Parts: sequence; structure tokens; C-alpha cells
Amino acid sequence: MLSIKGLTKTYETPEGPAHAVKGIDFTVKEGDFYTLLGPSGCGKTTTLRCIAGLERPDGGEISIDGEVVANPGENKFSPTHHRNIGMVFQSYAIWPHLNVFSNVAYPLQVQKPRPSKAEINDQVMDALTQVGMEDFAKRPATKISGGQQQRVALARALVRHPKLLLLDEPLSNLDAKLREQMRVELEEMVARIAITTLYVTHDQSEALSMSDRVAVMSDGLIVQEDAPRDVYSRPTDEFVASFLGTANFIKGQVLRLTENGLGLVQIDEGKGDLSIPLPKGMAEGEHLEVVVRPEDIHASEAPPEGEHNILEGTIDLMNFQGGYSECFVYSGGLRLRCIVHQSMKANRGDKIWLTVDPQHCVVFPGSQSRGKAES
Repeated sequence: MLSIKGLTKTYETPEGPAHAVKGIDFTVKEGDFYTLLGPSGCGKTTTLRCIAGLERPDGGEISIDGEVVANPGENKFSPTHHRNIGMVFQSYAIWPHLNVFSNVAYPLQVQKPRPSKAEINDQVMDALTQVGMEDFAKRPATKISGGQQQRVALARALVRHPKLLLLDEPLSNLDAKLREQMRVELEEMVARIAITTLYVTHDQSEALSMSDRVAVMSDGLIVQEDAPRDVYSRPTDEFVASFLGTANFIKGQVLRLTENGLGLVQIDEGKGDLSIPLPKGMAEGEHLEVVVRPEDIHASEAPPEGEHNILEGTIDLMNFQGGYSECFVYSGGLRLRCIVHQSMKANRGDKIWLTVDPQHCVVFPGSQSRGKAES
């Protein structure tokens, strides 16, 4: 439905050319919810603006519903109003001097040929009904809440029945509680309408919970594209692991290879060793880094049975989070984070034992650079 091939975009700056997008490729299937996820400055919004026709790409090709809308090599560029898209901006762009109805009606009033007054009324009320705002049609735009403004912006994007919906950080201006509520509502709304959606965000929880597929971007490139569960549980590099959720990074060295693809890893700074699956081709003596999520480390107040994957440590900090606590543990010079049940009554300074789940360890050979996981 949406096809991006070799997309590039460069801006001229006083310091020289800034390569915002460096030749990315991806495809969004019809009806899918696809998310571009990454830190500020990674190129995700520039990509969205090129798809929307708000920026002219320097290279590559953009196709929407089988129609090429941008191809600089062939001097092809369709303006925004000729693309079958709807878009919700980060700021919503709600006109304060118009009421809710007139805000939503605007795209229909300026299109050519212009629909009749009756057709405009029907389409606007249909769009407002889809977002649950039909009772606010005559309300001044200045008299509705932030969440309601977001719904109005979405209704305006949907009023022309576009093939593709583009959402640029649409929840970032809401407070935490309302953002969570609107995330669920937006997910249900898009699924109900069954519209192909491209979503841009730096918020990992939004990307993981809402998407059919997630493309993680860094420095103008897509570094991993996969289903949300796979991006989270099987990151392809340390940047993805560190940016998506929280993770523990454990440096070590392969002591020996064992059967069934396992290897015994001596931890550089911790008290213990790990018996974990290793990538093919790793050899004894090779340095590596193990990534394990906090929820994949089990904590106990007494020494568990077993010889490997048990790290002895001392609690440095306990953060109570309601149904669980975040526990920070020093094992030698290694500081690890794990999740413990609220029933655990251990306190700072107490001894604790951590058991690492080997099947949820991700191994990266050598020492990679994680880069900056900024938001």
C-alpha cells in the first residue's frame, strides 16, 4: 500500500550537508499499523514529511496505493493535496477561531470539486461520530480539552476518507494519564476504521503496544524492522536493545563451549558465570556482551539451586512501583536491574541472588557502540 525505496533527504546547514535520511526502504501493507520509532534527529519525522509531500526528497521513490507520488530521478512530485492521505500533526493545528464542525469541514471546503453543503455536513458528522465528538460539533475550538482537540484533528484527517493516515507524535502534548487513555482509544479507533496507518514516535510503549510492525531508526537509517515482540526480545544491535525499554548489558568472555550450542561465559565484573546460547562461530576466549531484560532476571533472598546463571549481589536501591519493585543490585562491580514482586521485603544493603534466564539472553560479539538513545 505504501512503498518507500531508497529514500534520501539532505539539508544544507552552515556546518555543511546534514543527511537526515540515508536511503531507507520499507513497505506498509494495506490495513497495517506501522511505526517509525527512534530518538530525536534520527530522520523519522523527515521521512513522514516526505511521504506527506511537505518535503521534497533528494532521491528514491515513494508510492501510495500503487501511485508514484515522488521520484526525483524522474522529476516526479505530487503536491500534498493530490496525495490520498490524512495527517495529524504533533500540535494538532486546530484553528481557534472556528468551531469543531468548521475545523473538520475545512479540507472538504477547499477541495476541488467542492462537495455540496449537504454532502459536507454528512461527511463531517460521520467523521466526528467515528471519533466520538458528534455532540461537540458546534462547540468553539477553544472550549474543548487537549484530548478532544486530538480527536478533532483525527476527524479532520479522516473526513476525506484517505487511503493512508499519517500520525506525527500525536500524543506527545498530552499529560501522562490522558496520553495513556488516548493511546488505547486511538488504537481501537484505527482498528475499527481499518485504515493503513504510519505512526511516528519516540515513545517505546506506544510503538510496542499499537503497531503491527516497528522500524527503529538511528542516524537516518532503519536499523531494525520487525514485529514489536521480536524487536523487543531479539534486538539486532545494542542501540536497539538500549533504546527499546530497559536492559542490562553484561560484558564477559567465553570460557568454553559446551553442547547444544551453549557456552560458559565468565563475567568481567560480576560474581558468577553464565551458561547461555551463543551465536554460531563464536570461539573460546572471545569477548562478548550479553543483553538481558530486567524481567528476565529472577531475584531470591536465599541461594537458589544450580551451578551457573546465579549471580550473588547486594541490593543498592529498591524503587516501589505498586504491584512490583525495581531492584538495583551490585554483583561485584556490575550493577544490574531486575523486577521483584511486592511481597519481597528486602532492603538496601541486603544480600540477594539473581538467576538469569539463559533463553532470554541476547549475545553481541565483541564490543559494539550503543550510540545515544535520546528521546
